[in-house]
Amino acid sequence: MYFIEVITKFLWVFSFLLALYAVYYVITSVFAIKKPRPFKQDGHKHRFAAIIAARNEAQVIGNLVQSLKEQDYPTDLFEIIVIPNNCTDNTKEVAEEAGATIVHCTEKVKSKGEVLAFAFDYIFKRKDHFDAFCIFDADNLVEPNFLKEMNNALCSGAKVAQGYRDSKNPMDSFISSCHSIYYYCVDGLYNRARSVLGLSAIITGTGFMVSADTLKQLGGWNTRTMTEDLEFSALCTLKGINIHWVPEAIVYDEQPITIIQSWNQRMRWSIGIQQCFRAYIKPLVLNAVHRKSIASVDLILLFLAPYMQLLSLIALVLSLGMTVFNIKYKLFPQTDIFFRLFMSFDGSYLSSTIIAGFAVMLEKKSIRKMILGILTSWFFIVSWIPINVICLFRKSTDWKQIEHTRKLSLDDI
Repeated sequence: MYFIEVITKFLWVFSFLLALYAVYYVITSVFAIKKPRPFKQDGHKHRFAAIIAARNEAQVIGNLVQSLKEQDYPTDLFEIIVIPNNCTDNTKEVAEEAGATIVHCTEKVKSKGEVLAFAFDYIFKRKDHFDAFCIFDADNLVEPNFLKEMNNALCSGAKVAQGYRDSKNPMDSFISSCHSIYYYCVDGLYNRARSVLGLSAIITGTGFMVSADTLKQLGGWNTRTMTEDLEFSALCTLKGINIHWVPEAIVYDEQPITIIQSWNQRMRWSIGIQQCFRAYIKPLVLNAVHRKSIASVDLILLFLAPYMQLLSLIALVLSLGMTVFNIKYKLFPQTDIFFRLFMSFDGSYLSSTIIAGFAVMLEKKSIRKMILGILTSWFFIVSWIPINVICLFRKSTDWKQIEHTRKLSLDDI
């Protein structure tokens, strides 16, 4: 009986924590309905560098460079810099022919973060005349007003800003559709909501801007985890630097098409976020306590996401075990709706499908075209569980390239 009592108390605590966690994100997501105030246009124009780390991207990098050359921004005020690294194809030649400046990576690098560290160290020593940098992935396409919108943000006081991350190939497969919906959720339910609330957005890997002064204040690009974007978000938060969201600055990203590609990418994400949690949980907690930093609390909760999902799995297994052996137990809150939403297949499937559909509508995408991703979003979410479990016992992983093959132009999109 004592054992059953202990299990029951664990279930109560787990369900209590899960309920609080869910309520927080439900409340903050509601603010995504409101449109944030756009940055004012400014006559002053800053000098930008577009930074692109590229590894075997010959198939797509030409189109990215071309979309950057077509920016609605004075051509003498921005430079496109490509840093080929670990290439076995003709990425360098394609980028150079398209009009990019090539910076040869002379150091041994294993990740995008290490390439960026090399690039900024090189630029500050030899080409230190830029006011800000925009970072892109080689498979991206960029809307013509991207630099203009980032310039408006910079003129308005933004030192770091994330653009709107859209998808090049949302209908290639159910996997690419699910990944696209994931970013619609990040764009709308997370970054838009925080923009409205006055909280800090997060960097999502590509399509973001950082001022030269900010990078120098941070001592260059100094990330060491597998998720350099979230780590950079943490570094900014600890320095009190707010990350602004600029939805008018749109970048298109190629999503994984196959389950294997998605699995490898999300393995890296899971390991990276757990690395960020271990490295930054203590300074973020201290920052939240001593500086009353709500942004630190918000980021801590984000870093807790893999662990909360694992907590929900433990709660589910315990509750199923108690049910099989016909043992009465109590959950918090003791309501049927909580059980249906979080502990039953039909309830959790319905709630995740509704959230996916809401995110698609919020971002003004076609429900009809995205229906496959909406209906399979539950399986996409649940597939995180084995990934997170495996990554609990893996401290690092090799960076595995996702082959980008969607050679599209902005006209095609």
